[in-house]
Amino acid sequence: CTNEEIEAIKLALKHKADIKRLADVAGQVKTRQGLAVGAVWVLHQLCHRIGLIKALGHRREAKLVLWMVLARVIGQGSRLSAARMAQRHAVCDIFQLDSFNEDDLYKAMDWLNDRQHRIESSLFKGHYGDSRPQFYLYDVTSSYLEGVKNELGDWGYNRDGKKGKKQIVIGLMTDEEGWPIAIEVFRGNTQDTETVKNQILKMAQRFGAEKVTFVGDRGMIKSVQIAELSNERFHYISAITKPQIEKLIKDGIFQMSLFDEKIAEVADDGIRYILRRNPIRAEEIEAIRESKLNSLDRLIRQQNKYLSGHPRAQVEAALKKVCGKCKSFKIDKWVELTS
Repeated sequence: CTNEEIEAIKLALKHKADIKRLADVAGQVKTRQGLAVGAVWVLHQLCHRIGLIKALGHRREAKLVLWMVLARVIGQGSRLSAARMAQRHAVCDIFQLDSFNEDDLYKAMDWLNDRQHRIESSLFKGHYGDSRPQFYLYDVTSSYLEGVKNELGDWGYNRDGKKGKKQIVIGLMTDEEGWPIAIEVFRGNTQDTETVKNQILKMAQRFGAEKVTFVGDRGMIKSVQIAELSNERFHYISAITKPQIEKLIKDGIFQMSLFDEKIAEVADDGIRYILRRNPIRAEEIEAIRESKLNSLDRLIRQQNKYLSGHPRAQVEAALKKVCGKCKSFKIDKWVELTS
């Protein structure tokens, strides 16, 4: 007998005095899928640990906001999908909530917007106590909109590559370990640099930071932002552009020998420059140049083949086409083309 058959025989022998009743009960038993508990319970406990529940509070709106956070972790989607997901998970049981729909979630978002600063400050204090991080990382992104009714929606540099769509700009500030501190949404036409001042004011006024090193890319921290940071006696770390490097080399402040795999430091006019040759980036540049050169070589062979098969074709036209491609590849400074 199989193991299943042996177990069935054991069960029958155990109830041999009333085997008919056992058969009747088996026909009446039905199974039904209950609400999922595990994912919501685990995430709810994590929210307790990081202080998110304490920062939000225990009002109904706070619980709905918390569910939207958890729903984004379990499965990303809209407010409607979050409401439907709650019908498959034991959200109301764990959160001690009554039923809700997507309209309730949208109202909860309005409630959250009015209390954002207080919640961010509570999370900051709960995470750091009386101490303050010294390094702040900041960057922006954008998100396009399908509709046109968004209060902050506007035309701007679309990082999603979606033409004809309005967007919003989102700035996120974290500490050096990537722990989020504050987030802010700007109009869709806001330049990256224009968002920096708000972050400086947050650090100085709302979070009471005194020793700050602000880290941003070269498109984020420019002369105006450097002046604003200096006003608060904050430091900054950023990168400089290729033209700036070329000028510093021309002025004799940098020497090409300093661009080695060992880190070099140069101080000039109150600014510290950290120099290093990145071998990985050097290999990438070499591979890109080689790829461009191979593409140009293929085009030349195609044009030569066409010229040899069409006696009336003009060499000047073929050369012009190849020169145009060479210029678009930005390799015309070190590639010479002749007919």
